[in-house]
Formats: sequence, structure tokens, C-alpha cells
Amino acid sequence: MPTYERDGADEPAVIDRWDGGVGWIAHPSETGRRASHAVTAPGGGVWLFDPIDAPGVDDLIADVGEVAGVAVLSGYHARDADAFADRYGVPVHLPRWLERIPPRLDTRVELVEDRLAGFELRELRPMGLWREAVAYRDGDGTLYVPDFLTAVPSFTVGRERVAMPTFARLSAPREPFADASPDRILFGHGSGVFEDATGALRSGFDGARRRFPRALVEAFPAELRAWIGALG
Repeated sequence: MPTYERDGADEPAVIDRWDGGVGWIAHPSETGRRASHAVTAPGGGVWLFDPIDAPGVDDLIADVGEVAGVAVLSGYHARDADAFADRYGVPVHLPRWLERIPPRLDTRVELVEDRLAGFELRELRPMGLWREAVAYRDGDGTLYVPDFLTAVPSFTVGRERVAMPTFARLSAPREPFADASPDRILFGHGSGVFEDATGALRSGFDGARRRFPRALVEAFPAELRAWIGALG
């Protein structure tokens, strides 16, 4: 199976569903498991986070509500944001520090600082040129992490339910997550965590360094393939 499908999508797979939104994977057969989410805002309206298009996605979104905006929260997630923005007549919003994204979009862009749809945006720079925004909304306990964390089985090791890049385990950046006590964790890759999400998050960080040797053997090959696929 390919890491990332570049051809047109067929029917999307719904991966996350809760009172405040829905998540889908446009290409269910890809191992990279790129996920998109439609999330309601406290004041009304639906925000699309890092969306990828597929037949039937508009129906999923309509079940949640009326689109108020599109958000890109990773420097590698331009995806189909401009197509959704044009279709719904809204701009693409992104944190000011994601300099890599605007040249990749052919639509109206609005830069934001640290708030979006009731979420607090926290800058995360794990390594090198990697930039993303962790989005946390304390009001309903929703945490969205576009790239750095995932629950995809090929990246987790042992009994952990939340994983991070192998070499980031040696010095895990805790600050953007320090005060987060989520009821649910949504990811830009793979299904979310809805059961004891806070415990899964803390365990993922607390044991990250200890599990580095095992991750190097079990998870790093899949991680390397994912990076090669993203650059392809």
C-alpha cells in the first residue's frame, strides 16, 4: 500500500465522530492515514482542519453545520485547503509562523496569532524547519495535533496509545502540552483518542525516552517511509 495516495479519492472513511465534529480519511488505503476534521466553534459555525477532499465529504460536513472557515495548522498540510475555501467562500486561516504554507495556496489567506475557533494555538518547533500549531480548547477538552503526535499503530510501541517521532523522544517538547487535560485528542494522521485521553497523552510523554530503543527498531522504518512519501 502507498504511504500517500496522490490520485483522486473514492469514498472517505469516517474515523472520529463526537458531538462537536467529525473526522475522515479521504484515502483509506494509504498507510500515512492523513486525517481531516470538521469541528464546531463555540459561537457557531464549522471549521475544517487540514482538510483533504473526497466524494461525499460535503455531506459529512453538512451534518455538523455550516462552514465558517478553513484552517491549516502544519507547515506540511496545505492539502486541499484552497479547494475547500473556494467552494465554501471562506478564507484559509493559518498561524503567522507557518511561512511555508501561503505560497502553496491559491486562495485568500488570513493570518492569525494564537486563537482560532475557540482554540488556543501553541507553536511547536520539534526539529529543523518543522513548524506546526497545537490547538487546545479547554472548554470542551479538545486537543488537535496535526503532525507531531499520532496513534497510528505503525508509530506506537508497546502499550502506548500516543506516539511521537522517534528522535523527538530523546528530548520531548512538553511545553505546548503541559497544561492540557484533553477529553479527546484529534490527529492530522490517524484516528483520535477518546478514552482516557489525558492519561494517554501523559503516558506518551513520560515514557517517550525510555521507549526510544524499541521505537528505533519498530517505528522508525515506517516513519522514514512517511517522510519520503511526504516529499515525493
